[in-house]
Amino acid sequence: MPIGFAVYFFNYSTWQGKPGLYLEDLYISPDYRSSGAGKALLRHLAKLALEKNCGRFEWAVLDWNKPAIEFYESIGARAHGEWVKYRLAGEALKTFALPGRFN
Repeated sequence: MPIGFAVYFFNYSTWQGKPGLYLEDLYISPDYRSSGAGKALLRHLAKLALEKNCGRFEWAVLDWNKPAIEFYESIGARAHGEWVKYRLAGEALKTFALPGRFN
């Protein structure tokens, strides 16, 4: 029976001229947290990134998720504060994508 999962994909960095691995979601069942399962899953993805010659392995975490932040920092990951994340969603996405229809 699975105790967790990781959703990831490969992207490409024009800055580095190399592929990257982006972790979209990481989930470990509450009963298995602190068992090493999350670390093992991340280590597997890190090895995969190296095998695929990726220049980086990255993900996002909500700023209020202190347990996750502490976990990620405990494995050597560091916040990358130079970039500001933007998003178009919902009505803003529709308005921008279909300007003749909405305005």
